[in-house]
Amino acid sequence: MTTYIRRMADVRIEFLAESPAALFITGARATGKTTTARRHAATVIQLDNADAAAAVRVDPDAALRDLQPPVLLDEWQVVPEVLGAVKRAVDNDRTPGRFILSGSVRSARDSALWPGTGRLLPVAMHPLTVREQVGAIDGVEFLERLRTGDDNPLPADIPDLRAYVEIALRGGFPEAVLEPQVERRDAWLDGYLSHMVTRDPSTLGASPDSGRLGRFFGAYALNTAGLATDATLIKAAGIDRRTGESYTQLLSDLGIIAELPSWHSNRLSRLVKGRKRLAADTGLWAAAVGIDAATVMSSGDLIGRLLETFVINQLRAETAVTTRGPQLCHLRVADGRREIDLIADFGARGIVAVEIKATNAPDTSDARHLAWLRDELGPQFAAGAVLHVGSHQYRLSDQIDAIPICALWA
Repeated sequence: MTTYIRRMADVRIEFLAESPAALFITGARATGKTTTARRHAATVIQLDNADAAAAVRVDPDAALRDLQPPVLLDEWQVVPEVLGAVKRAVDNDRTPGRFILSGSVRSARDSALWPGTGRLLPVAMHPLTVREQVGAIDGVEFLERLRTGDDNPLPADIPDLRAYVEIALRGGFPEAVLEPQVERRDAWLDGYLSHMVTRDPSTLGASPDSGRLGRFFGAYALNTAGLATDATLIKAAGIDRRTGESYTQLLSDLGIIAELPSWHSNRLSRLVKGRKRLAADTGLWAAAVGIDAATVMSSGDLIGRLLETFVINQLRAETAVTTRGPQLCHLRVADGRREIDLIADFGARGIVAVEIKATNAPDTSDARHLAWLRDELGPQFAAGAVLHVGSHQYRLSDQIDAIPICALWA
């Protein structure tokens, strides 16, 4: 694999570059924001460099004047005053594609962003998907193909269960993905996790206790792809409710966890309102839980959690760079008799429902909750799929197909 990987964000940046607004790239640390942004910039100002920051801070407007566009302002949050200068520059000159800003997920929620309202177009950068790793970023997104009934081609090399586990455990951080030796990859992920809970500058404002924060993320990771309550997590970490809420927000801001909201419909009653908890990268999940492929393969529960987290994260990354893509949710009925791993709500364009199964030959029993939802929603139901670890694609029932997971990156 070469060190150059074209990202879905590259396509998004190229599309949005025709707008006069500035582009704003966000994502967790080490997901490739700066590397990607540099490919689209003629001028780079590294604001985490003290000299560059000092020069911009003195007179932001003058610092941006007469620079060759596109201008990349990397780590903009170090000098938040630069946002006002970008606003004024965009208002005074509507030439497309002049500015690109990059920063962490946490910086995207900074109150200093208010001058950029209506003048910043967000581009989210997730860890690398397998689709990006194999160079298959062109074409229609998987969920959209399901919705419209388009074909889902499969790659020539179809993984088995063990191969899927190994792919998922690699995660999506470029440094880990590009490392061919498993031991060094795992060491990098362990180091990332340690840095995140002990030395990451983004955490200084919250003043977390590294031991408690590490325990909390470990508890969260153990419950990935589940509906663990706040009480369950704070008890496991040995912290109080307020600290648990603070840590959840912090890890979300750092792009380390994600949560799927519950789906609601006026046509269905007694739906659970709890959020589905997700580790945002399955490689980091393995580091937090302290497991390898052999350990995962020995536990049906771990296999299920890993595959579901892996697939949902692939689709989250894909959806993040689409225009008016679906809202991703989960569905569970209060009595627990009905549960669907992923709901993609396209609004007036319909509902797509996905189940993820660690089986190589799903049958109609694996699709029974999808069939129930189809019958309840009627025309609103666009398509359903059981994503599995086998090698064949086939129809299970009306509007519901069994599809190998690797169709995500074919």
